[in-house]
Formats: sequence, C-alpha cells, structure tokens
Amino acid sequence: MSEQNSSAFPFGELAGGEGLDINAIFGGAPNGGTPSNVNPFEAALAQQAAPAAAIPQGQPQMTAVPAEQAQPQPVPQAAQQPAASAPPVFQSVQPVQPAPAPAPAAASAAPATQPPLDIDPLAAAMAEQEAKTEQKAAKSLFEKAPVFAYGSAREDITDPGMTFEELRIAKSADFPELGEGKKVSWTVEYGKTVKTITDPKGTTIASVKSEIELSKAFLDNLKKAKDKNPDCLVKPRVTAQSKGIASYKGVFASLEEARASDKAICTIPGGDGRVYELRKNELGEFIAPKDSVIDLGSVRAGFTPALPLVPMELLAQIISFFRCCMTGPEEFEALAHILWDKQEQEFVVRVPEQTVTKAHIDAKLNRDDLPEERYLHYIDIHSHNSMEAKFSPVDDEDERATRIYIVVGRLDKFFPDITVRMSCGGTYLMLPPGCVLESFGAVFPAEWRTQVKLLRRSAPPVLHPLAERLRCQEIV
Repeated sequence: MSEQNSSAFPFGELAGGEGLDINAIFGGAPNGGTPSNVNPFEAALAQQAAPAAAIPQGQPQMTAVPAEQAQPQPVPQAAQQPAASAPPVFQSVQPVQPAPAPAPAAASAAPATQPPLDIDPLAAAMAEQEAKTEQKAAKSLFEKAPVFAYGSAREDITDPGMTFEELRIAKSADFPELGEGKKVSWTVEYGKTVKTITDPKGTTIASVKSEIELSKAFLDNLKKAKDKNPDCLVKPRVTAQSKGIASYKGVFASLEEARASDKAICTIPGGDGRVYELRKNELGEFIAPKDSVIDLGSVRAGFTPALPLVPMELLAQIISFFRCCMTGPEEFEALAHILWDKQEQEFVVRVPEQTVTKAHIDAKLNRDDLPEERYLHYIDIHSHNSMEAKFSPVDDEDERATRIYIVVGRLDKFFPDITVRMSCGGTYLMLPPGCVLESFGAVFPAEWRTQVKLLRRSAPPVLHPLAERLRCQEIV
C-alpha cells in the first residue's frame, strides 16, 4: 500500500520542471531568458485598473439573451468525452471588467417628486407658515359656539346638541311669535353658506354646523373671504301668521251697513268717537261700546316730524326777541312763525305785522312776501312774557290749523318754560319739546361718565318726568 499524499495540490509532481514554463506563467522573459524583475500580483492589479480595451469590429461580441428565449445548444461529441491526460497548462488570468453603467436619463425623465431648482426657500417657508396659520384659525373657528340671531337679539348657544325645535321652545318665552312650531322655519348662515332646515325636530344644531364646516364650498369661501372668523348664525323666521278677520265678523262704517250684512259680529265707529260692537242672533241685536277691539289695528296718537329739528341757535334768537318785548314799561306778548324753505332746505323765521298787549296778539297772516309754493308754515311760537307757559282758551280758538304750536313763558327766569302741542284739525295733543326742537344736548368728554357710579337699591328711585326725557351724548 503506497504512502498517501497529504498535499492539497491536486496535480502530480513534475520531475525537474518537465513541461512547466515558469516564465509563461509569471510573465518572465520568453524562451527561457532572464525573467523580468516584475511582481506578478502588481501587474495583475495594474491590468485590472486599466480601462477595458475596445473590442475590434471584426471580433464577435457576446449578446445577452433573455432566459426565456435561450435554447439549449447541443454539446459536441468531442466535448462530451473526458479530456486527455495531457498535463494542464496555466495561462495568465484576465480580470473581468464590469459592464458599463447605463447613461443617465434625460432631464425630462427626472422624478416628478424632485422639487424645481428655482423655488425660493423663503417663499416656501412663508407658504408653509400661512398654511399652519389657516389650519389653526380653522380649528378655533370650528370650536366657536353657534349664535342664536333673531331681530336685534344675539346669544351664544351653549348647548349645540339641542335640536332646532328645542331651541324654539326655549326662546318662545322671550319671543311669543315663536310659540307655534308650524309657523316657524329655520336657516343657518355660516359665512356665505346658507342652509335651510327641513326637519327641525330631528336635526341638532351641532350636526348642521359640522356638516357645513366639512363642506368644500365652505372651506373654499373661507379662503377667499376677508373675515376668517365668521359666526354660525342660527336664525328663526315666522313664515305664517293669521291675518284678516274671521268670516263671521266685519268692520262697517255705519250701523245701517252692519245691519244689512250677514255678519254675526259687527264693529262700528260711533259719532261720539267711541267704537261699538253689534252682535246679531235669534234673540235680537245687541250693541255695546268696546274699549278694546282686536279686529282693529292699534293706533297711537302723536306726531312724527318729516322735517329736521329746529336748531337751538334759531330758538335762542326767538327767545331773545321775546325778552326784548319785556324790557319796556309794560310787558307784552309777541308772535313769530317758523317756516321751512323747501328750496334752500333750511328754517327761516318770519315776524308778521301784529298789534299786541300783555295778554293778546292780533296778527296779520298774509304772506305775500313768502309764497306757499316755496315755504311751509311749520310752527307758531308766541310768548307769555312772565306768565306761565300755558295755552289759553283764546289760543284754543285761534290755533286750529294742523301744525305745531309753542308757547314760551316765565321769560324772567334764566331758563324759560316751553310748552309744545300739535293740532290735528282742532284736536290738540301735548308733545315733548324735544320732538321738534334741538335740546341742550352738547357733547362732553367720555371720562366724565366713568366717574359716575350707580348705587343699587331695592327699589329704583322715582325720577322727574323731565329727567327721564334727558338724553346724554358722549364723545366716542
């Protein structure tokens, strides 16, 4: 049994270097010449670092073929047989060059997510900050409570989870016209978005507010609107109201017309200025005065001026004229007319020719110099010198035309007394002077008002009627 070879080299030994060309292996001098003094490993590294040589045009090149298209090639018969027992020949190893990298794609094929190179970083940062500000504003807006808005009343709705019907019931105590749900409709106005509520009993206020806030139209309008913090207004509206008179009732100008009608209940004005009611049934006719007639609209006596207030400066001139008539040996009255110039849009004073005594005035009322087409006779104002500012029976006889009448008395005092009334076809009604005359309501510094503190009492003090009519004007 021969001795086993423990060498890991798989080839048999060659005696005396037979058949082994060392120079061919390590790059020495050819034909057994003196080998060059070159490190074979450095040569291999230098060859690997050098660029790959161009492939000649006539030399066939290897072309990659997809795996699915590749067909197995028959192996030549000679290749299938075992190799001859000729000694192996080592050749120099050529490093494998990596395939050339693909050319970079064109600029137009760059990924769409790559930001353009010309974007201003400052502008991008400002846009991001603006977006964060809008998000913060939108969050605070959505947290705001909706607002109940009806007429001049506005109040935050602290419980938006309630339905619109529950809100109507809660507010009907303050607004009786909202008492009947069938006659009330609801809308929600949020910015430029308006939504009509079709089911007030089953719809909550919070759900409608949230629905509007999440809509695209609302968000788009919010971005464009100047007001970034609008209120969500919940508005009721009375859509139906009973009008007219019941079919069995009627209003008539005379008793004869009422009797000829088929109405069971008739309202009739009487010659004494009172209103009467006629009721007809199988027993006969019943007529009685009525102090309150619901079929007739309420009427309040008074005067609503169509002209501006008479300036205080003009009134002061007239009072000075009246006081001048008291400086002589005998006090006497005087009369002046206040006219409205339609052309110049201002008040003018005319003192007619008159004969006077202490308690009487006899004036000529012709106005040839002031034509009625241009001037309106608005006010008659006369004095009672040092007497009280009360209209006398003579005044009642003379002041029957429909206009305003003023008497000024106690001119001996620093502030005289002024009484104003109107005549409606000979029917008189007293008016507050401030209805037609400017008052002493001069402006004053606002800090004056802050120095006055109201003392709360169990019962409010009773004020003089004149004090109740005083109006304060403050500098804003």
